[in-house]
Amino acid sequence: MESTYPLCRKCNTGDLVPLSDFGSQGAPITYKAWVCTNPDCGFNIKIRNGDVYINEPISNGANHIPRVR
Repeated sequence: MESTYPLCRKCNTGDLVPLSDFGSQGAPITYKAWVCTNPDCGFNIKIRNGDVYINEPISNGANHIPRVR
């Protein structure tokens, strides 16, 4: 089955794709964020603690050090 994602309305070039995460207790949080696939656009929308955040800064993650679990 092929999925289609909505077109980003900010740049009209990229698609908005969903990202998921895990909560503090390890429960999955499906579609916690949506981000534009166009790197020049950078549009994003996120849910954190029940609040909605739009266009927070995005880092490339190259210097990220994973947590040891």
